[in-house]
Parts: sequence; structure tokens; C-alpha cells
Amino acid sequence: MLRRFVFCFLFVASAGSHAAEGMWTLDNLPLAKMKAAYGFAPDAAWVERVMRASVRLAGGCSGSFVSRDGLVMTNHHCIDSCLEQLSSASRDLVHDGFLATRRENETRCPGVELNRLEQTTDVTEQVKAATRGLEGEAFSVAQNAVRARLTAACVGDDRATTRCDLVKLYNGGQYHLYRYHRFSDARLVWAPEDAIANFGGDPDNFNFPRYALDMALLRAYENGKPVAAKDYLPFSRSGAAAGELALVTGHPGNTSRLLTVAQLETTRDLRLVRALLSIAELRGVLTQYSSQSAEAERVAKTQLDGIENFYKVLKGELEALQEPELMRRKRAEEEALKAFVAADPALRASTAGSWAAIERAQVQYRNLESEFGAMEGNRSFRSSHLGFARTLVRSAEERAKPNAERLPEFAESRMPEVEQRLFSPAPIYADFEKLNLTWALTKMRERLGPDHAFVKQVLGRESPAQLAERLIKNTTLGDPAVRRALWAGGKTAVAQSTDPFIQLALAIDPFGRAVRKRVEAEVDAVELKNTELIAQARFAQLGTSLYPDATFSLRLSYGEVKGWEAKGQPVAPFTNLAGAFARHTGAEPFALPAAWLAAKDKLDLALPMDFVTDNDITGGNSGSPVLNRNAEVVGLAFDGNIESIGGTYGFDERNNRMVSVHSAFILEALRKVYHADALVEEITSR
Repeated sequence: MLRRFVFCFLFVASAGSHAAEGMWTLDNLPLAKMKAAYGFAPDAAWVERVMRASVRLAGGCSGSFVSRDGLVMTNHHCIDSCLEQLSSASRDLVHDGFLATRRENETRCPGVELNRLEQTTDVTEQVKAATRGLEGEAFSVAQNAVRARLTAACVGDDRATTRCDLVKLYNGGQYHLYRYHRFSDARLVWAPEDAIANFGGDPDNFNFPRYALDMALLRAYENGKPVAAKDYLPFSRSGAAAGELALVTGHPGNTSRLLTVAQLETTRDLRLVRALLSIAELRGVLTQYSSQSAEAERVAKTQLDGIENFYKVLKGELEALQEPELMRRKRAEEEALKAFVAADPALRASTAGSWAAIERAQVQYRNLESEFGAMEGNRSFRSSHLGFARTLVRSAEERAKPNAERLPEFAESRMPEVEQRLFSPAPIYADFEKLNLTWALTKMRERLGPDHAFVKQVLGRESPAQLAERLIKNTTLGDPAVRRALWAGGKTAVAQSTDPFIQLALAIDPFGRAVRKRVEAEVDAVELKNTELIAQARFAQLGTSLYPDATFSLRLSYGEVKGWEAKGQPVAPFTNLAGAFARHTGAEPFALPAAWLAAKDKLDLALPMDFVTDNDITGGNSGSPVLNRNAEVVGLAFDGNIESIGGTYGFDERNNRMVSVHSAFILEALRKVYHADALVEEITSR
């Protein structure tokens, strides 16, 4: 159970009470606080170097260049889908691991895209000028248009290797244009066995002590050759020490520390509850499927591991929002900001009604949520085939429009990302696909009712199982060549297709577009317009001494190697190899791989294995490098403790901890267990 939190939100943090709090953008680092707390404030050259050495896995994780030859370090759990896609019934890379002993054996991951940040530009005034004075649908249309215009100009003619994102900061208080170098060819170099990468499994997840080697190595390629990385982060052989400054660069996915009370209440009472109920049921379905055979277990493992992790996250977030103290603090902070606005005539005229407008939008969202989730949010369609079909149908319509009029996900700047997903050769397993689709269709009918027009359109006179069976039996969308031909043929090819998934996607697209249009106009636009106004009031109150919520954009967090106290007992900041062997039972998830048992006598069992720091991170930071002040890798972030889940809504430096793999342990494993001396030489080279 989550312990009672004492949350310290941005208003407190801005006064400097918690030096370690914050996921800071690199152009607004709290240098004075860092200097005062640790005697170190990175200069511009240091910041530029770590920015260009940090990478983002577009699917949702972080990583870093760790050699001049384009070697990228990230977590095993961030590339487990790649391992699954490269596996077969006779070759299970998730279970057995992988090591490319030569460069020519490095194998491309079908769906992995790496992004390296090159430049950020403040475009706040351009975005706000485009939407000024607009409401509802007109606001959404104008913002989509300015996003398309700015990102297209940023990408220019180099869409193959350039990606540009319009990043919303401070809930719309600022907008920055982020230009990335895009690496679409990422190849698997090394990954350990799942039994050591995920040692302890779900019982140990979000807990500490931990004994896991949650790490993998990829290599970025361009034009068939390894990328020459001018900026990279070499390994420290000694690794992190107690009390040492720990600097983390990464791409935290999402926090909600700046939401209004009304938005938090919707999250607590609707979004989290419904998501938890759904995912708990799906976990049972997949667990039952996995028990049927070894092959079923292999096929379902990656999805099931992700769902178990997500369940813990959702549960922890719900329990955090159910804490009366958290909501009391949020209400007090909101009232203080409202009072500040009321005391300023200009702010009162522009912003005083913003909180009430957001409250009204929450009511409307509750009215639309069930239909939106079913028709547009993909809740009803857990199907790779239908995902391809919907992309083909919708993209054919959108690509025929001027760029500024398209849905954002089909803007010209996003096309390389769409194409990479659509043309991926990753295998699709028919029985597993049928299981997921049948379950999802069943839940759709349960949620909306059998008489709903959308349910009738989807199911007709078939049951969910009958429809899933017919669709999967008769589709050809599992073949990437078929998808590529439909993409190239555009609207004509899609309209003429007899594939049952394409026909279903065509039939349901009007439903999805209609409900999406309503949500964007009646909820999203209202929230965004008014959170922008609230953000400006917050800037007026606090200046620029605060950090924005996480938005899957590059951030830096600083802290130190430090344990904590749980239930009155001290938790030491390090575990060691001896503890891993003591924890070994021979039964999953506490069964060490055979290679580790064989190497035991060669290993230094006193060596630090995993460790904790008080850095402020969240989901998306998985795979982040942990650095010392010399920009050397001393660890690899892969998890947080159970208390840190509540960090979505606030940070408690006493209890929130980041969990990382120690760099000295990584080197020991590569040398003595995997005999990967060439990789050790590569990642320790200066």
C-alpha cells in the first residue's frame, strides 16, 4: 500500500524547499539551487553535450549514446517488443537473451525509432496569436493548423531524418518547437535473459531492494552504417557512490502536477477507476491464455508484463488521489492562486472564470467518455489488424487535405513515424489477435449496450467471437506488402478494398470522427484555452522559477544517492550481487538464469547491483542515464519505488526514489557472464 504522502507542489518548490524536486527543461535549469546544494552548476558546454548524447525511444522510453560508434543504452523492458518481434517458437530472445558478437549480426528492431534533440525554439507568441479570441471548434482547428505549419517548416525537405514536435509546456503557458534528428534504423546489439532483466517480476516491481539487470544495447545506423556519435556518455568503472550527486537526463512521459482540482477529480473518479477495472479483467484473460502452452506464454508475455506494470501504476495513482491531504493541499493552492488573480484587475478580467469553465468541461467529458473511449480511443479494438486498417482509412482521407487541415497525427511531419509503424514486419499471431479482439468487442457491447447504433454497426448480427473469427480468417493485412500497396493507392485503393478490416474501418470512421470533434471542441479546447490563462497567472505569481509538467520532452533531474525510511526502518541505498544469489529460489520470478549460476564463483558478490537516488522522475524516464558531474554513466534508471507512483501529482523528497542499475555491475556482467569484452571496451572508451 502507498504510504501517506506529504506532497510539496510547485508553489512550495519554487521557494527552494526541495532542491531535488523538478523535471527541468534544459533551457531553464535551476543553476543557483544546484550550486548551493551540490557545488555544481553545469555550464553551457556540459548541457549541450548531454542533450546531444540523450535519445528518446519514440515508443515511450529514454536512452543515451554511450559510444562514438552509435551504441545506445536503454532498458530491457523498453525493447522487449523488439525481442518478441525477432523471436519465434524455436528462438525466444526474450527468454534467452541476445548478443551480436560481430557488427553484421546486429539485427534491426522493426518498430524502434530513436530521436536526438537538436534544437528548441520558443514559438509561444505564434501559437497564441493563431488562437487568440477563438473558442471551441474554431480554437481546435486553429491550433491544429498552426502546429502543422510550424512542424512542417521545421522539418522542411528532410523528413526522413528530421522530426519536429510542438511541445506544450506549463499546460499551455508556453509552446516550444523541438527539432530532433530521427534515426529509423536501430539494431539490437545485446540484451540479457528476461530472468535477470526482470528478476523478481511483478512482486518486485516498484519495490526495493531490487536485483535486476534491466538493460539493453542498441546501435543507431544511417545509410547502412553505424552512426558516428560526436557526443556520447562513457561509462564510469566505479559507478555511483553514497551521497554522490546524480544527474538524470531523459524524457518523462506525463505528470499532472498543474491540473486544476476539477481535472484531478475527473481523473480520480472516472478515468482511473474505469481504466483499472478494464485492465484488471484483461490481465486475467491474458493470464489464462498464457497458461495454455509454452508458446502461448511466449506470445502473451510482453503484453502481460506491460499490463501488470500499468495496473500497479494506475492503482498507485488512484490511491494517491484518494489521500485527503493531497486534495486538501491542491484546493488550498488553487484558492491561493484564485485570490492572487482576484486582486489584479487585468488578471481578474481575463482569467477569473477559467476554473469554472474547466469544471463545465469536466461535466461534458463525463457525458462523452463512454462513446469516445469506444469509438475513438481504441478501447474497443485491441487488434493490430484493425489498427492498420484504421490508419489506412483515415490517412487516405487526411493525406488528400492540405497539411494545415489534417488531423495532427497525419500531418506531413508525422508521416515517417506513421509509415514505420504501418510497414513493420513484426509478426501477428492469429489466435492471440482473436483473443484480444473478442474480449475488446465484448466489453464495447457491455459498455454501450446492444442497442447502441455503433455497436449495431460493428457487430451486426454476429457475436464478438464470430466477428473476430471472420475478420481474422479473411484479412490479408498481416502482410506488410498489402498494407504498403493500400497506402500507395490512397483513397481509391482503400475504397475498392474487400478486406473485412478495411470495410469495418470505413464503416466506423464517421462515428469516431464525430465524437472526437465534440470532445476536442467541448472539452479539450475549453481546457487548453483556460489552462493557458491560468498558467499566465501562475507566471505572474511565481515568475519562471518553476518547472513544467512532464510532456515526453527532454528534461534534467538532479538529486543524490540516498536511501529512505520505510515504516520506521531504514532502507539502504544499494543492493549487491550476493543479495541476488540469496534471493534465488529456482522458481520464477526468482530464478536466476543458468549462465549466472555458472558464473557465480567468478563474480565479485560484494559489487553494488542496484541503487536508489532521490531524483524526481516518472514514466518515460525508463532507460535514462544516471550521470556524475563529469557526464559519465554511473547507472541506468529503470524503476521507482512504490511511493514514487504518487509523483504524478506531487513530489516527496523523503520517500520518492528512483531505482537504477549500477554501472560497475553492468561492466561485471558484460565481462564475466556474457563475455562481451568488446562492448566493455566500447562503452568505457574515452
